[in-house]
Amino acid sequence: MLHRVIVAIGRNGYERVAPPLAEFEDELVGRLKSARAQDLLRVVDPISQRTLALRPDITAQAGRIAATRMAHRPRPLRLAYGGPILKLKTTQLRPERELIQAGAELIGSDSVTAAIEVLGVAIEALETAGVTGITVDLTLPDLIETLAAGPMPLTPARLERVRERLDAKDVGALAALDGQDYLPLVAAAGPIDRAVARLRLLDGVAPLAERLDAVERIAAAFAGRVGLTLDPTERHGFEYQSWIGFSLFADGLSGEIGRGGSYTILHADGREEPAMGFSLYIDPLVDAGLGQEPSRRVFVPAGSDPAAAAALRAEGWTTIAALGESDDPAAANCAFILRGTTPEPLQPSS
Repeated sequence: MLHRVIVAIGRNGYERVAPPLAEFEDELVGRLKSARAQDLLRVVDPISQRTLALRPDITAQAGRIAATRMAHRPRPLRLAYGGPILKLKTTQLRPERELIQAGAELIGSDSVTAAIEVLGVAIEALETAGVTGITVDLTLPDLIETLAAGPMPLTPARLERVRERLDAKDVGALAALDGQDYLPLVAAAGPIDRAVARLRLLDGVAPLAERLDAVERIAAAFAGRVGLTLDPTERHGFEYQSWIGFSLFADGLSGEIGRGGSYTILHADGREEPAMGFSLYIDPLVDAGLGQEPSRRVFVPAGSDPAAAAALRAEGWTTIAALGESDDPAAANCAFILRGTTPEPLQPSS
């Protein structure tokens, strides 16, 4: 499954990188703005006595590679990855601490066009894996801070309290905090067309209008292909995303199967570079039995022509060679057996 997803991503021009499972903590969290060190599993390197961290996500590592070894490469830079991650905390839906993640990062742009490309690659990779009934839940992670600093002002102390109440969708508490201006954002959450229409009623809020223009362009790009919703205040799990974020869901699969959005990479010289990316969670897809292709395993009896077996491998077959006359093709989990130069279906035992 991981290979299938990575190949689908790679066909869109994303080069695969393979960062290590563990890195020095300062390198792992230092490349993403707002990355949280408290989410890391740590160990002490006995040689250097520095703290190593086991990655809970591969995005920061892709950012490090882009900012160091590939800093000289022209932008936008397209990177893909896949491998295990280790979570400090788990959920009831996914209690395993070791998971498999695949994804892609477009480094150097966080434009609407970049968002459409990245989201399109994520959807295509899931479709290639056999996922159907995909829903994309869009969010605007830094919208509240943007509004609080401009057309809907809040002091820093009030901002934090308002954000907490928005996270809880606590309408009564928002009113008690004099946060009435933010109530329409809570009420707007839902299907994309209805959400945008409700938010358009907030006249004179320029930053919001600009975001909605972008959301409508993204929605138009995928209309009829996936379900689309918008929750303008959702920020849980989007701690390092900036103007746009998205979660991916699908019929028959519990919980998120992916997420992504725009973010910023920090370079060693303090420069910030925009980026856009996504991560897909492979384990739920495997658990659901998705991505299983028809068996192309062929049993090669002893004495068969090696050239015939080599020709089949060149065509994409997997060959299992017998080591002796008593080897059983069924026990080798083969659906075919080589007869001369042709793979023939293996007849089930009566």
